[in-house]
Parts: sequence; C-alpha cells; structure tokens
Amino acid sequence: MRFLFTCGGTAGHVNPAVAVAGRLRELMPDCEILFAGAEGKMEMQLVPREGYEIRPLPVTNISRGHSAEALLHNIKTLENVAVSMHQTDRILREFKPDVVIGTGGYVCYPVLRQAAKRHIPTLVHESNAVPGLTTKLLDGHIDRIMVGFEESRAHYKDPERVVVTGTPVRGEFAKYTKETAREQLGLPKDEPLVVSVWGSLGAGHMNGVIGEMIPLLRETRDFRLVHSIGSGYYKDFMARLRETAPDCAEYGVDVREYIYDMPRVMAAADLILCRAGASTLAELTYIGKPVVLVPSPNVTNNHQEKNARVLEKAGGAKVLLEGEFDAASLLETVRGLLGDPEQLKAMSRAMAGLGVPNATDRIVEEILELI
Repeated sequence: MRFLFTCGGTAGHVNPAVAVAGRLRELMPDCEILFAGAEGKMEMQLVPREGYEIRPLPVTNISRGHSAEALLHNIKTLENVAVSMHQTDRILREFKPDVVIGTGGYVCYPVLRQAAKRHIPTLVHESNAVPGLTTKLLDGHIDRIMVGFEESRAHYKDPERVVVTGTPVRGEFAKYTKETAREQLGLPKDEPLVVSVWGSLGAGHMNGVIGEMIPLLRETRDFRLVHSIGSGYYKDFMARLRETAPDCAEYGVDVREYIYDMPRVMAAADLILCRAGASTLAELTYIGKPVVLVPSPNVTNNHQEKNARVLEKAGGAKVLLEGEFDAASLLETVRGLLGDPEQLKAMSRAMAGLGVPNATDRIVEEILELI
C-alpha cells in the first residue's frame, strides 16, 4: 500500500504527518511512504531526518499586503501553484498512491486538489481551531476533513463530513512521567520548573520579555527556568544576557538555543510558557500540562488566539496577549500560579480532558476506512 503525505511551512504541520506515517509503518512494515513539501521550507530537513523521502514543490505563501511588491509576490505565487500542480501530476503518476493525506500548509492545496481530480482518496487534517485558507479552499473537493477540536466542526460547509480525531503527537511524549523526567534531568523533587519556549525560530518580543525577567529571578530563587531562545535570536539574546545576567545559571536559569529533548523537558515542568500553535497545544493536552499562552499576533486569521481561547474556556490555560504585559507582570503571573498548587492541579485536569491520546490511531483508522 502506498501513502502520500503533504505538509509544510511549520513543525506544527510536519510533526502530525510524521506521527501518522510512523504508525502506518508500524502496522504495515512493507508499505511505501512518500512526502511532498514546499521547496526550501523546514519540512525538507525534518522529514528526511525521520527516514522518509520528500519531493520539493515550488510553493510560496500569499501576501495580504497592498503594495506593488505584495501584488508581484502573489502573481508569482499563482504561477507557482500552476507549476506545483504539474509537478504533482508527475508524482502521482510515478508513485501511484492509494491515498493522499495533508496536514497543513500551502503545499497541501496543489497536491490534494490534483489527487482529488484523479479520484484518489484524499484527507486533510486541520489542527487549528478554525480552518486556514488552504483547508477552506479544499473544503468540498476532498473526501474527508479531520479536526482537532469538537468546536471546529461548525466552521465547515458540511459539519457531518468533518471528523474529530484530535491532533497526533510524537510517540516520545508517552515515554516520560514527571518523576522520571525530573530524575533524568537531575532536578530536585521540591523545586518547581518553568519552561519558556516560543517556537524553533524564536520570537523577538517574547525573547525580550524573558530577557528582562531573568535578572529579576536573582533576588528570590523560587523556581528553575529553562528558556529556549530559538535560532533566529540566539546571538543577540546571549550578547544582552552577558551584560544583564551573566551569572543566571547560578540561580537556576538554563538558557538554550533549542530544546532538543522537548518531550522530557515538558514532562518535567510544572508550568509552560509558550505560543498557541495547534501542534504544541496537542502535546500539552496529551501530557496534561498547565500553560500560560501568549498567542502569536503574526499569524493568518489570528488562529493562535482562537486556539488559546478554547483551552482557556476549558480552564487549562491562562491567556496573555503580546504587548499587554511586561517582564514584572509575567513573573507575578508565574509566581501566582506556582504558589497555588490546587489551581495548577485543576488546570492540569482540564488540559488532560481536552487531549485525545489515541489521535494518531483515529487518523489511521480514517485513512484505512477511506481506502
């Protein structure tokens, strides 16, 4: 059996596809799996690391600006769609997939649209609470839409065709308990751990806030902090830190460019500070972890805040909007939560209640049933 996956742009689109592909490979060791991604995007590195072949397509985003440059960019994007569709036809002819699965990103449109025209079974998984542009364009053309939240079904033309599966997470998140993770990291049992992470590339504003918060921890060491800077801001952040808090490691601050052992570090944490990307939220609900969410204001259709509000409404998250707080008030929020163990437990229960532990298997079932 042959499975063609398409995904791209962010790790939040790639990781669910990799999780499902891995489960299919476990169930059917002889199956063939191929990926299609956007040329030059992170999937071209992430997917091969997992042992899968990926074919590049010349896909670019849509600019919502009104300048001449934005217009020219969008004309080029339309040209790229036509080229991508032509190249997708060649992939479909050569690979002959039994089914095509998309998990988000602009690259899904040409691949799934061409597969549907050839009457190949097609599915798309939308992990955000509201559908993105690509999913909206595909609605009505593909066989099945899968979503992460029950609330999401109302946003589609035909809610009865929409299946709530949850969002898959990598198997590594099932490997650790809080106790085993803390033991492996060498952390004391009685010292709270806060993890601050703002995406693989980082976020300038939030790095600035955390950079100002770190020196404030010197006076009262009441928790440990692991902060992931992100590759885009590492050099500048470290240069500032050498001036403001060169001794921060002495009072429990661990600053990293990237957290490579994220499942273990998240499992060990008492509280997470992060963005509200759908894949990250799926991981946090899977492990039932309390969270302070600061949605990115730089995403299409403000979907991160909409994701965050679902968790806030359920009682699992506290939502802060970027620009409406500073380092001191963020620190006050963190200390307030850590100082209220009962609230943290309630948040943990609420997060776990939103999780779908068997999301990967649910999606696999949908794929096989459709075939």
